[in-house]
Amino acid sequence: MSAVSAPRVQAVARVRRRPVRRVLGTVLRYTLLVTVLLFAVFPFLWTLAIALTDKTAGTSIYNFPASLVPHKVTLHNFGEVYRTFGLGNYVWNSVSITAMTVVGTLVVSALAAYPLARFRFPGRNVIFSVIVLTLVLPTETNFLANTLTLQKLHLLGTHLGVVIPTIAGAFGIFLMRQAFLAVPVALLEAARLDGASEFTILTRIMLPLTRPSLAALGIFTLVSTWNAYFWPMLVLSATPDKAPLSVAVLKLKGQFNYDPFNIAAGSLIMMLPVLLVFLAAQKLFMRGMEGAVK
Repeated sequence: MSAVSAPRVQAVARVRRRPVRRVLGTVLRYTLLVTVLLFAVFPFLWTLAIALTDKTAGTSIYNFPASLVPHKVTLHNFGEVYRTFGLGNYVWNSVSITAMTVVGTLVVSALAAYPLARFRFPGRNVIFSVIVLTLVLPTETNFLANTLTLQKLHLLGTHLGVVIPTIAGAFGIFLMRQAFLAVPVALLEAARLDGASEFTILTRIMLPLTRPSLAALGIFTLVSTWNAYFWPMLVLSATPDKAPLSVAVLKLKGQFNYDPFNIAAGSLIMMLPVLLVFLAAQKLFMRGMEGAVK
């Protein structure tokens, strides 16, 4: 009897230990995730707290951790930096450059990716491989050639000069090619049998079926363009009034050198628009990236 019951007791003990291990594993995973979240969000939260703090209350930003909780909340810092520095013009410049870059990137990427994904022609794989290989090159390697080209085209100091060299990116072409490859070939063959042109197939079939990838590419381009600093600064160095917010916000340190509250407010004015757009469309972004991985 004891020989029969011993295996049963061991089996029951193993079953009881499984929930404990599962709970410990879950606790460890969430602890790790919360720790990573705190490291990622902490700079933003501290900047937000400084921007909302009333500087007339005599609060020091170096009084940590007390500075994380403002004693007196105000929006005066945002209004002051916006009026004094004239951020409205720079915000419009950022919107103009970003909008043209996003639209141009989507159009060029789709037009380049469609033949690479669905047409059969000599050298197709070689061309695609060369395009993908450009991803390993630092972006700074293109600055000299692009600057000289823009100078010849008389586009230095213009928003078009910032936009044109950036819209034909390897990442966008790769992402859209992978999305187009996922569309069933039977749909394209049926459309061709019905007399549809390749442009009709692209606009009526391929693009509607790859909306998540288009949205992901658009969001990625929006974030990177909005935050870009060196290239816009280089192209628009002779016309500072056309500079985007990412370039102009660096001047806050000079104008408000002893006012970290206004510097924090200006930084948040730059961060919040793109952050809100990303949070609103993050599901589409993730679906588009999953399609690219597949």
